[in-house]
Amino acid sequence: MEIINGLSVFNSLPLASLEVGQHLYWHIGNLEVHGQVLIVSWIVIAILAIASIAATTNAQQVPTGIQNVMEYAMEFLRDLAKSQLGEKEYRPWIPFVGTLFLFIFVSNWSGALVPWKLIHLPSGELAAPTNDINTTVALALLTSLAYFYAGFKKKGLGYFRKYIEPTPILLPIAILEDFTKPLSLSFRLFGNILADELVVAVLVLLVPLFVPLPVMALGLFTSAIQALVFATLAAAYIHEALEGHGGDEHHE
Repeated sequence: MEIINGLSVFNSLPLASLEVGQHLYWHIGNLEVHGQVLIVSWIVIAILAIASIAATTNAQQVPTGIQNVMEYAMEFLRDLAKSQLGEKEYRPWIPFVGTLFLFIFVSNWSGALVPWKLIHLPSGELAAPTNDINTTVALALLTSLAYFYAGFKKKGLGYFRKYIEPTPILLPIAILEDFTKPLSLSFRLFGNILADELVVAVLVLLVPLFVPLPVMALGLFTSAIQALVFATLAAAYIHEALEGHGGDEHHE
């Protein structure tokens, strides 16, 4: 009884109001979607679209302002794709790898910089899209589809020889690897972003002045690193699909 009473007292504390998993649901036909995730995702997409339009409108020979920032970002993404995919294969994959990085980067920073919790919804609360497991799983599945597409396009049916080389005994392990790649990508990103936002929220609740600021600065750094890690691994998986042994003779 003492333990039960103790839990009741703990649940009555303000800290217990910090919940994970509340959502604003939209019903579209037979589908039930998380409304707050779509709202912030659209905001992130709008930010990227506006920045792209602003950078390419009246472009100058000597870039300044937003054009300079966007050109630096493009050079960075080009070098990232080139380092992972190689000189011959990287160019077609710059848009995909770059889109992954920019969407995750802006999403993560939106959760660290924008006080979404000040906007009240009928249920749930706004947060970074990458704070939701559905978003990170979707990004990971897109990555899986991309490297399957890359391997199949280059090698045809010979791509699937990788599952039985050097011996068919390794077939279960090769199939399991294809399942663990999207799982690790999605849970790594989701876990880090969720943990960062929870730590900041708890510190703001307990010590609302200056203590959370260093943690928020660290959160900005880790958010950028998580975007870089996700995009780098996506490019590495695509490179692995392109450069595997199966089906090389198919195009010779």
